[in-house]
Amino acid sequence: MPTSAALAVFIVAYALIATERVHRVAAALGGVAGMVVIGLVDARTAFFDEHTGVDWNVIFLLFGMMIIVGVLKQTGLFEFLALWAAKRSGGHPYRLLVLLVLVGAAVAPILDNVTCVLLVAPVTLSVCRRLELPSAPYLISLVLASNIGGMSTLIGDPPNIIIGSRAGLSFTDFLVHSLPLTVVLLVLFVVMARWLFRKDMTVMGNVHGLDDLRPADAITNVRMLRRSLVVLLLVMVAFSLHTVLHLDPSVVAMMGAGATVLVSRTEPQEFLEEVEWGTLAFFMALFVLVGALVQVGVIGAISEWAAEAMGERDLLGATALLFGSGVVGAFVDNIPYTTATVPVVEEMVAGTGVSGADSPLWWAFVFGADLGGNATAVAAGANVVVLGIAAKAGEPISFWGFTRYGVVVTVMTLLVAWAYVYLRYFAWG
Repeated sequence: MPTSAALAVFIVAYALIATERVHRVAAALGGVAGMVVIGLVDARTAFFDEHTGVDWNVIFLLFGMMIIVGVLKQTGLFEFLALWAAKRSGGHPYRLLVLLVLVGAAVAPILDNVTCVLLVAPVTLSVCRRLELPSAPYLISLVLASNIGGMSTLIGDPPNIIIGSRAGLSFTDFLVHSLPLTVVLLVLFVVMARWLFRKDMTVMGNVHGLDDLRPADAITNVRMLRRSLVVLLLVMVAFSLHTVLHLDPSVVAMMGAGATVLVSRTEPQEFLEEVEWGTLAFFMALFVLVGALVQVGVIGAISEWAAEAMGERDLLGATALLFGSGVVGAFVDNIPYTTATVPVVEEMVAGTGVSGADSPLWWAFVFGADLGGNATAVAAGANVVVLGIAAKAGEPISFWGFTRYGVVVTVMTLLVAWAYVYLRYFAWG
């Protein structure tokens, strides 16, 4: 009875999250309430149990980085980067697209892809209006590039944080295993974008719109920017050395947040208002929901079945995880999908005898979950954010208007990712 009830609560909550009939935070918290009512969740299982409770390392890593971003946002850095791209493009549409892709790909691995598009997309809209260019190709390219770029680091995409925490993957592991593929995929995307948006790349923008454009004017506080960038650099170094320093990434992020607040002398209300409290609540509720399924044995049963089906065929398991995650992630936000699937992959990995960063299963899962987020307009948080910004600005992008490009990019990048996994971990490994 508890198993059936837990499954029913989880399926209803997950369906509401996927269809967006109600706000995803409300759906997730409602699911937790249901688990409490049927007696599967209490304070101990929700907050203190390592296997069924909230993963506080993930929560505080996100919280710390949100504070750092909140301070950096006040300096005007991101507006400067977008305006610099516009100025350097000289009004040439494809050059502008490439430069914005580079901005997104550079920012997303450090500050995560959702934050990247939140900060850069509004300026991109403004630039397109100045140059009298259609905004859709540039906004779509920005989000696709941000999702690809975010794959390269532990903190670049929320699924990476969840998988990294569960699998014990370090920041350096992502640089070694994921960054090379990310670079290849970004080059591929830049080439593909020239063909995908070929109709919009033939007409020059209004170069006179650039005459009075001064990127440097976007920087509102040079002293704060310098100090915050120094702290951010130290945070990135600490992330890379956290296994040597014996500091969890969450601790590094919180120390970085504290240092950023101190050196910038920012008031609490200024940086705390930038924290995405709804996102943190959503993550916590998802952990508790999946933990309830772990408690009643559902996740264990699925894990055993998956491990038996894979047997000793690791390549089959990696292929299924890569393409399966890509397909499922195309229709369901990759955050709840990753949270629900990561315990299953953990059991699959345990059956292979190869753990941590040496396991191709973990990397196939990372690549599939991240790249599948490009497929449709609702597959990742960054996609939803950009479509909302465009609609609010009076230049809406339809579901199909995004998806017809996203599907092509996803298919091509997944195929290249499979070749990378095969060559690196099986043919040469």
